[in-house]
Amino acid sequence: MTSAARSIGRSGAGTIHHVAFRARSQEEQLAWRERLSAAGQQVTPVIDRQYFDAIYFRTPGGVLFEIATDPPGFAVDEDPAHLGEALKLPEKFGPHGAQIEQVLPQIRVPS
Repeated sequence: MTSAARSIGRSGAGTIHHVAFRARSQEEQLAWRERLSAAGQQVTPVIDRQYFDAIYFRTPGGVLFEIATDPPGFAVDEDPAHLGEALKLPEKFGPHGAQIEQVLPQIRVPS
């Protein structure tokens, strides 16, 4: 096998960063975490992503999988009647909100 055949893929156009699956609840996600661990997978602890909780594991080929919960959901920091009307960022990006907003393209919704 050549070294090129053994190399790991790189992120870029035409590649997939990860594949995500839905867990309806934290209990369902924890059941999957237990099942994956029992099968020998190295699974991350539950990670709080503000809008959902996530666990991650890789296949032997290096593909990253995520199992993310529905709750708490996007209404955690805004009124459900106004979802999507303003830019909302996870807390860690808050100090850079104005800077991030400046480089985002305008989205126009036809009326």
